[in-house]
Amino acid sequence: MNNLKTSGPIGIFDSGYGGLSVFKEIQHLLPQYDYIYLGDNARVPYGTRSFETVYNYTKQCVFKLFDLGCNLIILACNTASAKALRTIQQNDLPPGKKVLGVIRPTTEMVHNFTKTNKIGILATTGTVKSESYKIEIHKFNPEIQVFQHDCPFWVPLVENNEMNTKGAHYFVEKDIRELLQQSAQIDTIVLACTHYPLLLPVIEKYVPNHIQIISQGPIVAASLKDYLNRHKEIEILCSQNEQLAFYTTDDPHDFESKAKIFFGKSIAASHITV
Repeated sequence: MNNLKTSGPIGIFDSGYGGLSVFKEIQHLLPQYDYIYLGDNARVPYGTRSFETVYNYTKQCVFKLFDLGCNLIILACNTASAKALRTIQQNDLPPGKKVLGVIRPTTEMVHNFTKTNKIGILATTGTVKSESYKIEIHKFNPEIQVFQHDCPFWVPLVENNEMNTKGAHYFVEKDIRELLQQSAQIDTIVLACTHYPLLLPVIEKYVPNHIQIISQGPIVAASLKDYLNRHKEIEILCSQNEQLAFYTTDDPHDFESKAKIFFGKSIAASHITV
């Protein structure tokens, strides 16, 4: 593992491709830093796996990023943030290393968007079952009511580039209807999965105009910028050469072909074993 005083890239981790939608926003806001993205595509999906399995997989990937020189890692994955982040932060971090997630920045900010204090969460089954959004939102704003609905078909629709098909419209309309049936006063919906922003044009067709739709990417990017401003001891350990590297635990050619959907431009990936 690298010397604690040696600066290195910021690590971005996800179980697959979805974290690239968050990474795109981070890199857009903070282009000066070096970044390494690691997608554990060989073991995706995480959303249906047990807490213990997600924790073990996430920890392996986090330590691989430490080995690659990262001092700061963002878990750009709601499932890993929900099921693994806290345990890693409490039990596993080497001195001088930091791991942050995507749930806390979102839940800290969400009160700025709602007037009715009724918020809807659209997420994977694993994130919904973890109750992480309810728990974190109530920490900051106990008066907010949280209504959750899982959308198991949305991730495969995005990963198969079927965002504009009849199937996508059917499932998006169905899931939004089922969420909104829980309360007529929901005025804010959080897209609590990094794949879901790619369905935004379809989602907007079925969400009433008075309801705000919140994507995580810009919030996480702004939160990271604020974190680095407040923690100069971490910021100086983040190298600034505008270099990007992408790794996947599966086929890099397959990763490259799908990554463009999420990252918005072509990338070159390498295979890695964790």
